[in-house]
Amino acid sequence: MNYLLTKFTFAHSKTRMTKIQSFLEEYGSSHQNSTNKLIHWICVPLIFFSIIGLFYSIELPVAMTPTMNLNVAVIMLVLITVYYFMLSRTLWIGMLLFSVICMIACYEIKTAGLQLWLVSIVVFVLSWIAQFYGHHVEGKKPSFLKDIQFLMIGPAWIMSFIYKKLGICI
Repeated sequence: MNYLLTKFTFAHSKTRMTKIQSFLEEYGSSHQNSTNKLIHWICVPLIFFSIIGLFYSIELPVAMTPTMNLNVAVIMLVLITVYYFMLSRTLWIGMLLFSVICMIACYEIKTAGLQLWLVSIVVFVLSWIAQFYGHHVEGKKPSFLKDIQFLMIGPAWIMSFIYKKLGICI
């Protein structure tokens, strides 16, 4: 029985790894140009942050702490973390850490008295303009036009490079 469980876990893990590797390779195929890559290294995290910021701005009438209510970003990030966990048993940790950094940045922006929703919209629009310029330079369409899941793969693609530099398996 133990042998079968180990074999099933390995096979299931191998399938998951194949799926994330397949996504990363396909995403990477439309991101070969050095200018486009640089733009994505800057703009993909900014877009991820800006989306968190927009959802962070939607507060729910539930207190998480004495100074902070639950917001839609917390719920969204739980679901996103589960998605990344399903793709990779290691990559999700880096994505979770980056998500926490984004949440802290959102908290700080809001605490500073700035309109987080407005900051997020400006960052979102400018980052997408830059990304479309990068794809124009590359001469290839953005991957998400083929499959909407690639909107979630972009941040994982960036994180996979960080993991490789640190010698962490995906």
